[in-house]
Amino acid sequence: MSISKRTGTVLLAGALAGVFSLSACSPGSLGSSTTEATGTTTGSAAAENVSITYLVDNGENTALLAKAQVAAFMKANPTIKVTIDTRPQGTDGDNAVKTKLATGDMADVFAYNSGSLMKALDPAQNLLPVTSEAWVANLDDSFKGTVTVGTEVYGAPNGTATGGGVLYNRKVYADLGLTVPKTWAEFKANNAKIKAAGIDPVIQSYADTWTSQLFVLADFNNVAKVQPDWAEKYTANQAKYVDEPAIRGFQRLEDVSKSGYLNKNFASMKYDQALVYLAAGKGAHYPMITFAIPNLVTADAANAENIGFFALPGDDAATAGATLWLPGGVYIPTTTTGAKLDAAKKFQAWIASKENCDVYAATVAMDGAFVVKGCTMPDSVPQAVKDMQAYVDAGASTPALEFVSPVKGPNLEKITVEVGSGIASAADGAKRYDEDVKKQAQQLGLEGW
Repeated sequence: MSISKRTGTVLLAGALAGVFSLSACSPGSLGSSTTEATGTTTGSAAAENVSITYLVDNGENTALLAKAQVAAFMKANPTIKVTIDTRPQGTDGDNAVKTKLATGDMADVFAYNSGSLMKALDPAQNLLPVTSEAWVANLDDSFKGTVTVGTEVYGAPNGTATGGGVLYNRKVYADLGLTVPKTWAEFKANNAKIKAAGIDPVIQSYADTWTSQLFVLADFNNVAKVQPDWAEKYTANQAKYVDEPAIRGFQRLEDVSKSGYLNKNFASMKYDQALVYLAAGKGAHYPMITFAIPNLVTADAANAENIGFFALPGDDAATAGATLWLPGGVYIPTTTTGAKLDAAKKFQAWIASKENCDVYAATVAMDGAFVVKGCTMPDSVPQAVKDMQAYVDAGASTPALEFVSPVKGPNLEKITVEVGSGIASAADGAKRYDEDVKKQAQQLGLEGW
């Protein structure tokens, strides 16, 4: 199960459009639309100009950002005209991308997922490698790995990395004299003190079932630190959630339930209500991805600055780190040639630049960290985003499992609701999820399944 970075909506495997997180057809039979962005021109003759198309999904924030990006790029490159094409989000958009690549009808540049979904596009056949481009050296390694197949790099980052872990109320922590935990034992000790103070230690919002998954999904940094090749073995059906170290996420979900640390209305509370509850200090912790920060600011701007972020604690303080939902990528198909290819390369390089980061920060709400070296956040970003950026700057992060393995199951959210509600044990939940992923792995034709 994947979590969409921008909307917080759970999508079935193959439908992730960028989680936590912005990912980005030409007009035609697939129901796409075209927007012509107007840039500044100079005295260059029309014959010297070149026009390229840029394909993105039709999400509201995606369209807002793409228009700003294209306008800024064309102002800096007045002889290049960029036309924005759109495709649907979700599975329909996923299929549109694959169809366009297969038929040679892809736009000159396109935005799409990074990670396992991008790797399923057969990049060696369909995408232009950019390994030797100078700007690749400025990419954070956590992102670079999600757009690398074999020895070749294929994409530029389009957006920010969001962190999976725990949003917490800083005022509650200050009032109770608590410090940010780096281990599960420290987290439990904080929860005991918070409960004694009459505040709900851990907020859960199972009316929106997708929110139940964070104790499992955000624990992947801890799994990878214990067993660095776990994702590779998992993809080959040689590692299971029912075994150590991956079962720990299910056990932690079970632990907070059995300890009586949840809000009483955890079964009926919704995501938006949980954010308000956290901001008001009625609950101290909300396992979540930082893509929730803009929603939180909208829900309770007065108290939003009281919210911080820390990585989901594991067993070893020395390996504490955030699990990252990485941005999508911007790619050039092998069908782009000639003058259009030169223009497309310039646009892709600009996407990987500080100038684009500045446009991004000025256009959409910041919810995570840039993955391009030299990019800086505005001082005005919420504290939780700054906290998350610190993990990236320190190299204390790991891409979420969905970015390094194509194996996902559709029923994780149902299973984690049952474990988190005390209906099923951690061992039963992990075993069921291991069964849940089999069908998709077999459909993908993965070896070992």
